Amino acid sequence: MSNPMLRPRIEKVTVHIGVGESGERLASAEKIMKTITGRTPVRTKAKKTLPGFGIKKREPIGCKTTLRGKTAEEFLKTCLKINEDRLAVSQFDDNGNFAFGIEEHTDFPGMKYDPEIGIFGMDVIVSVKKPGYRVRRRRVQRSKVPTRHKLTPEDSIAYMKEEFNIEVIQDSQ
Repeated sequence: MSNPMLRPRIEKVTVHIGVGESGERLASAEKIMKTITGRTPVRTKAKKTLPGFGIKKREPIGCKTTLRGKTAEEFLKTCLKINEDRLAVSQFDDNGNFAFGIEEHTDFPGMKYDPEIGIFGMDVIVSVKKPGYRVRRRRVQRSKVPTRHKLTPEDSIAYMKEEFNIEVIQDSQ
């Protein structure tokens, strides 16, 4: 593309581990996330009470961290390699963002299984944007993003194929 404002880029990568309970398991999940991402995670809290699962409203039940810039791209390359460089079309939303899961934290290089900690899976959520989306959120002279500038799933898929050499597979339904 000749216009740099139309070229998509990775805005952020959010990594989330949902434990479902607070206590020692949540502390272990935070330790694993800090080891994998190199960032200190923040706790996520339950939005409502679910007595069947023993979850109370505002109780910490998971942790997440957000990566940006080069760190986000390097982490995403590692995660995609674990996922065998494949994404399904259904993993992309209407705005070009996508998400996928990693079943075991032991798939990351250098991570070993510890019976005291157990195995944790995680969600990787990737936000893809074009430069110029800031006009929607800024304080002064806020305006709408034109339709021709909005990112579509097709744009995002093409960007991921070109930049990260991934294979996008059709869902079998």
